[in-house]
Amino acid sequence: MKLKHLLLVGLFAVANLVNAQEVKKNAIEVTGVAEMEVEPDEIIFSIGIKADNKNQLADSEKLLFETLKNNGVKNEDIKFKSMYQNLYSKTTKFTKSFQFKVNAKTNVSKLFEDLNQKWVSNLSIAEIKNTKIADFRKVVKINALKAAKEKADYLLGSINKKTGDAIEIIEIEDYMSDSILPVAYRSKMANVQLEAADQSMDYSFDNIENIKLKYSIKTKYEIL
Repeated sequence: MKLKHLLLVGLFAVANLVNAQEVKKNAIEVTGVAEMEVEPDEIIFSIGIKADNKNQLADSEKLLFETLKNNGVKNEDIKFKSMYQNLYSKTTKFTKSFQFKVNAKTNVSKLFEDLNQKWVSNLSIAEIKNTKIADFRKVVKINALKAAKEKADYLLGSINKKTGDAIEIIEIEDYMSDSILPVAYRSKMANVQLEAADQSMDYSFDNIENIKLKYSIKTKYEIL
């Protein structure tokens, strides 16, 4: 009985191997690629404020919130990140950092001008994105799959064959950054020291490159 069982298992394995070879022999493997450019509609900034004592730091924080509010930034779009006390510094002893979010309606150049204050230590871009980026990713991936099918159709059509059912679909990760910097920052560090910032630069949304999405889908189709 044990020998019979082993023979049946062996026959089953041989059958699977034959089937696998037949699939490989009668299939075509292609890769579809699709790209899309998406306009950013949101910027997240990191900002640091400084002071010589706690009371002064509280005043600076109040001024920060007032300045952001005057530029259309809502309180719920401002997040506290960290606070630091330097006991050994002879000048600035307290620093506090926040992140805040602006949209395409925000006058970023005016915001920079209003934040060009002595109590602001630094300002940098944390992230640039589109709020509907997940939906756009889906569209690009679907287009990549359609491109793969189209490629299989014309390749097989050239030898009088047709594309059958999809046997395998594999998403290939394309590591494209969704976070980009304005063109004005290209030759600078991401961190902008406001007191030394070039006032002639345009930091508006119009000066930000589009977010580039690119995805590839590898597929295998039956040949009819």
